[in-house]
Amino acid sequence: MPSFRELLAETKATIAETDPAGAEAAMAAGATLVDVREPDETAQGVVPGSVQIVRGNLEAQVEARIPDKSTPLVVMCAGGVRSAFATTTLESLGYTDVTSMDGGFNRWKDEGRAWEVPRTLTADQRNRYSRHLLLPEVGEAGQQKLLAAKVLLLGAGGLGSPAALYLAAAGVGTIGIIDMDVVDESNLQRQILHNLDRVGERKVDSARTTLEAMNPDLEVITFDERLGADNIMDILAGFDVVVDGADNFPSRYLLNDASVKLGIPVVHGSIFRFEGQVTVFDPLDGPTYRDLLPEPPPPELAPSCAEAGVLGVLPGIVGSIQALEAIKLILGLGDSLRGRLLAFDALEMTFREYKLNVDPANEVTHVNRELIKVTELDGLCAPQLSTVAT
Repeated sequence: MPSFRELLAETKATIAETDPAGAEAAMAAGATLVDVREPDETAQGVVPGSVQIVRGNLEAQVEARIPDKSTPLVVMCAGGVRSAFATTTLESLGYTDVTSMDGGFNRWKDEGRAWEVPRTLTADQRNRYSRHLLLPEVGEAGQQKLLAAKVLLLGAGGLGSPAALYLAAAGVGTIGIIDMDVVDESNLQRQILHNLDRVGERKVDSARTTLEAMNPDLEVITFDERLGADNIMDILAGFDVVVDGADNFPSRYLLNDASVKLGIPVVHGSIFRFEGQVTVFDPLDGPTYRDLLPEPPPPELAPSCAEAGVLGVLPGIVGSIQALEAIKLILGLGDSLRGRLLAFDALEMTFREYKLNVDPANEVTHVNRELIKVTELDGLCAPQLSTVAT
């Protein structure tokens, strides 16, 4: 049987190796640096942009983290031993361009190359988000993204309630809520953020109480004010994603124009009686609300849920899908609903999908953002955010 040194020498003779300078150049050319050190090692420092996969989990997790096996990979450990064996493993899994970095992180650091001390999860956070950490597609890096993310909810009503609850539970670090309404007993059939003890309380305050009790990691920012052209740009600035739970056309067009100007994706949801719709409007990569509806329909063709009614559980389903889409956007995970409208019929229990295309006649685009004037629509209904209907 060969000794460890003999086995290492044999392995190194069959793989490609580079030094930290070569690894840095490869990364600049598009290669992915795979760090196979243990968590206690990476807690001391990591190379920015690297992918952390513990050596013992490499076979089980790498294909989910790096699905394209033609991706150029540079493998790094502390000193260049584990990375050599990991390179052989990756080649046996079908990765076609793999190089081990000689000297590892220790040499990288000694040569004065860029590194940083990563944010780490506390013991309580590791326990709270343990099911996320088990998912290779999320892991600790993904959970850190969620904790650093900022999501704005338009409305603390039927759609905003389930979306807020699941975003808070998932560990989204900052949730903003804009709503100028108060809790009414008729809301409680569907607005699960609130309860009977809070009837008459401001919705944003009720929502904050519920969410902060759920997750101590969460910062809740409330906007108990009318949404208008005079404040929407300031409110949206700094948020990564907007979850749209508005129930009137003036608010939706106002949100569209502001989000397009700022380049912020919007997860749109709407409900009516037994039907719901969800899509993602991304001004940087897909159609927006004005591509779907260039002009608002006349009010008589768009009754609110207060006029037509809504099945209480329906916004729970639609709002949960909105939360899922927001999380996917934050993590860069899976296929979002960009360019796709998902329609749900609760009576038939069917989902149908419709393709949305960019309207070439639509001039309200991010490319034209300097020309966009965010104004309120006149002649419809009061241009404010009200969640009584939803």
